[in-house]
Amino acid sequence: MELRQLECFVAVAEELHFGRAAARLCMTQPPLSRQIQLLEQSLGVTLLERSSRVVTLTSAGRNFLRDARHLLAYSVRAASTARRASGGEAGHITLGFTAVAAYRLVPDWVMKAGKVLPDVAIDLRERVSTDLGRLLVAGELDAILARHLPRQDGLAHHLIQREPMVVAVPRKSPLLAHKAMPLRALHRQPFVAYAPSEGKYFYDRIAAALTLAGVEPDYVQYAGQTHTLLGLVRAGLGAGLVPASARELRLDGVSFLPLAQNRLHAELYLAWRERHDNPALDAFIGRVAEIPPAPR
Repeated sequence: MELRQLECFVAVAEELHFGRAAARLCMTQPPLSRQIQLLEQSLGVTLLERSSRVVTLTSAGRNFLRDARHLLAYSVRAASTARRASGGEAGHITLGFTAVAAYRLVPDWVMKAGKVLPDVAIDLRERVSTDLGRLLVAGELDAILARHLPRQDGLAHHLIQREPMVVAVPRKSPLLAHKAMPLRALHRQPFVAYAPSEGKYFYDRIAAALTLAGVEPDYVQYAGQTHTLLGLVRAGLGAGLVPASARELRLDGVSFLPLAQNRLHAELYLAWRERHDNPALDAFIGRVAEIPPAPR
């Protein structure tokens, strides 16, 4: 059974006249009749009763007409989807991201994609940065939003965000006397830090900045994720350094202070494999992330 045979059958069934159906299909009657015969042979049933003047549908023909119309309509949609997928207008991408990116950037991108690429499905996967890089290289993710990028050939990346680090303190902390807090104010103060393993990116940066400033805080607890760290700050365990985007959490009982003469920042990158065969990913990178194509 072929689509052309279905088109011929539907035309005859709707016109109930071989001549008019042939004209509608821009063909002559003999090949039209032959297509109907081949269709009936493949189905093993008679679809049309023919006489010299009248064409009528059999019971099988009436039932088959409905399905034939659906099949033709589906074939048109399938062809359209294939063409749109080839141009990135339809398809599927898997985007990995760190928890901090979910505070504002990921929701903003998802909403924007829903407007500019409504037929591209986005599968979101939250992971820590070290896992994101590994999954991207392994081909399990199409793109990642991550702080730390793997040192791997064949990856492209673009800086999406560079934000300052800020000090998170309990609501009644005496540190709130500062309008802009110098790092040295953290010396010997109770301090909640990112964990050296799960929060390696932030741990390394903050530890280096504190060492450079000659600051030795009193480490009281470690946390792998920003929201966990803020929860511990809220509990009054101590202060902590977090990216400014963490303020989006609006956690009661936690206040944020800018750092004086702040040179401590956090970067967020979008990364993807240079050699991929997903047009939807290219469309997402260009139209949602608004990253211009690399020069060739």
